[in-house]
Amino acid sequence: MAMGAAAAAASTCCIRSRASSHGPGLPRSRVRAQATSWAGGAEALVRSGAVKAVRAKDAAAALGGGEGFRLLDVRPEWERARASVRGSAHVPLFEGDDDMGPVTLLKKWVHFGYIGLWTGQAFTKMNERFVDDVTAAVAADGGKDAKLLVACGEGLRSLIAVRMLYDDGYRNLAWLAGGFSKSADGDFPDVEGESKLQYATIGGVSYIFLQILLLLGVVK
Repeated sequence: MAMGAAAAAASTCCIRSRASSHGPGLPRSRVRAQATSWAGGAEALVRSGAVKAVRAKDAAAALGGGEGFRLLDVRPEWERARASVRGSAHVPLFEGDDDMGPVTLLKKWVHFGYIGLWTGQAFTKMNERFVDDVTAAVAADGGKDAKLLVACGEGLRSLIAVRMLYDDGYRNLAWLAGGFSKSADGDFPDVEGESKLQYATIGGVSYIFLQILLLLGVVK
């Protein structure tokens, strides 16, 4: 499952964060280290069986086949808007960073100039209210006893989310291994949006290129 690689890659999700749910004013290096620690801790939970790893092709069974999990989508709004699973709970782990300070603007210029235009990924910071927002979103499902299948685009951000929720007392957690990008048509039958679920994380010029490939029948 390449779990070690996932932990290392998860730290890149924290492009910038002035604060996290564990305290305000954390420097970027510390936030990245903390995120890597959370992801690594989640890997240990998955390996031990404390958190169940669910492949995309088995997700329908976990959600509607008697296991009773509810899907928790932790992607940012712009990814979810392209494609989402109807009825899933949505609490973004990262949100748009609208800080207009000179240092941040320089970082944004570099980000968009080198990768943002191609990938379409917005400049983000960690959602300080993530755990509290999840608690509110799943209150009707049993609160911390809720059975949650945590998912994102590629499985990295959801690893961080799993560890944060586990540390807060959630014990009925599952993780969508590889994220929605590993899904195929029909794995999640109730998909809504303009894109296929497996392509929703792709954006920018690369998304336009993908549409051309789809039109030409190069990919399906």
